[in-house]
Amino acid sequence: MRILLTIFSILISSLANAFQLTSTAFQNNQMIPIQYTCHDDDISPPLAWFEPPVGTRSYALIMNDPDAPKGNWVHWVLYNISQTTSSLPENFQPLYTHVRVGSNSWNKQSYGGPCPPSNIHRYIFTLYALDQSLDLKAGLTDEQLLAVISEHILGSAKLIGKYGE
Repeated sequence: MRILLTIFSILISSLANAFQLTSTAFQNNQMIPIQYTCHDDDISPPLAWFEPPVGTRSYALIMNDPDAPKGNWVHWVLYNISQTTSSLPENFQPLYTHVRVGSNSWNKQSYGGPCPPSNIHRYIFTLYALDQSLDLKAGLTDEQLLAVISEHILGSAKLIGKYGE
């Protein structure tokens, strides 16, 4: 019986870890190239995801800096991403799509790249797989979005980039 429980735990763990978020611009826990920061073009990096949970109907994405001097700093909020989408190109612009852009910590509805005042900061991209397609208005903050989607999250995938001196 103990062996069956161990095998079951391993299977569940491997299934939970299947959902992945990646970028061709940088590897997990590595440095984000300067063109994706405020010190250069300040464009969003390309992102791709694989193996979403069964039943996924849409996605939401939040990019934040937990190392900011004033606490958590939100750089990008996207939602209403279609279940048929599995990547976002570099410099993603949601024109002509149903994707909505939320408000970041600068109170702008756009991508704001890494721009730490000092030291190296972590930038966490979290992609949420949702069990419903939610038609939400643009401009939600990360907290508002998380409140709405909290009952619909099937799983999440993270990609961490670093930037700073």
